[in-house]
Amino acid sequence: MLALVCRMGQLVLQRDYPEPIPQSDEVLVRVTLAGICATDLEIVKGYVPDFSGVLGHEFVGVVEQAADSGWLGQRVVASINSGCQTCETCHKSGPEHCPNRRSLGIHNQDGVFAEYVVVPVRNLHCVPDDVPDERAIFTEPLAAALRIREQIVIRPSAKTAVIGPGRLGLLVAQVLHLAGEDVTLLGRRPDSLALPASWGLSTGLTTNYADNWFDFVVEVTGNEAGLAEALRLVRPLGSLVLKSTFAGGSQVDLTKIVVGEISVTGSRCGPFAPALRLLAGNALDTASLITAEYSLAEATAAFVRAAQPGVVKVLIRP
Repeated sequence: MLALVCRMGQLVLQRDYPEPIPQSDEVLVRVTLAGICATDLEIVKGYVPDFSGVLGHEFVGVVEQAADSGWLGQRVVASINSGCQTCETCHKSGPEHCPNRRSLGIHNQDGVFAEYVVVPVRNLHCVPDDVPDERAIFTEPLAAALRIREQIVIRPSAKTAVIGPGRLGLLVAQVLHLAGEDVTLLGRRPDSLALPASWGLSTGLTTNYADNWFDFVVEVTGNEAGLAEALRLVRPLGSLVLKSTFAGGSQVDLTKIVVGEISVTGSRCGPFAPALRLLAGNALDTASLITAEYSLAEATAAFVRAAQPGVVKVLIRP
């Protein structure tokens, strides 16, 4: 089958990649649409140094092989983490934190930039008929945005900032705005804020805000500089949520976290079911987030485009 393979940070389009074979608790899915996210770009840069295989974890597809015939022909998305289901962590915290987990297109499992992918049955979610693929493709990142609402209770009076008007930050800002939060989406360039401003969201340049201005800050920049800026903007006794993963280390001074008694929460994957309900309800603008679409045969060019400044979501259609 045709697949985009990453080995030692090099992307190669391979036409004879072995088609995956599902185990008894898995299904074979024909990928109909996939999306490039910041994690994919960071893996190519070395975020997961030992990764070798098919990249990608955001997808929509149709089940073509399954032990349970009820799944055949179903249009699905799938959560990306598969735990061992036997360890204490799996039972208490879920597959996202299993020390032996596989993560689709990220760790020990081939991803979705291919014609076919294998995923566990337990990870599947059916896509409602009235949600087109181009909208359903945002299920995984929207779930990640919703995870913040599971982890943190934000006071109605809190001044909230989302730093980073990119792929995930635009969804996070919409989710918090829908929840009634006093949220401002911050960026470094005026042009990066034009889209959220057109939605009616409050926006601003990070450099225009004084130190300790916000009670609650979500850092979604995908780079080290964003963490330093988030720490500058959050007030003492405030809360900071970290969403960024990126290649390389961080040299940020963490003294303010201790002295200012700032609460810090790491935030990753989230719930698919409410994400699909939001997408079905058309409460969010996702169409404006799609910058370009490429065929799978053009996947290397798609990655070049996705890495360019100002680009939001680039799709790959097998």
